[in-house]
Amino acid sequence: MHCPYCGAADTKVIDSRLVAEGNQVRRRRECQTCSERFTSYEVAELVIPRLVKQDGSSEPFHEEKLRAGMVRALEKRPVSVERLEEAISRIKLRLRATGERELPSRVVGEAVMDELKQLDEIAYIRFASVYKHFKDLNQFREEIDRLETEDRQVCPPEKAQR
Repeated sequence: MHCPYCGAADTKVIDSRLVAEGNQVRRRRECQTCSERFTSYEVAELVIPRLVKQDGSSEPFHEEKLRAGMVRALEKRPVSVERLEEAISRIKLRLRATGERELPSRVVGEAVMDELKQLDEIAYIRFASVYKHFKDLNQFREEIDRLETEDRQVCPPEKAQR
């Protein structure tokens, strides 16, 4: 790393520490030429894949659009901002973990539905109704029935009463 004071390329690391919950490294450096000290931060550069829409067009991932869609579904629901931000972080991690340069946009939609299902079932139904293009009440009922069936499989009634 070049010295910000004299521009020399020869700097020495004198201390390194993990910061930001281990996602960043703070390094104290000393210039070998002018002896000035400075701090640098190192972060892994992880790229979120581009999204390929149903019409075949491609666009970059926009965290703001993800957040806006989730906030809309969670409107007036008892879910904290912290839990929403954790869900968004998990979705971004899931997208990065694929290692792909491009992903179908439906992967994001499915990840959002998975997270909303855990956060709030009403928000999940709201999002799913738009995402899956529900045409009538029967499709709402089918999705609610599917949710209830999943809940029973996760927590059977005889165990829930104990």
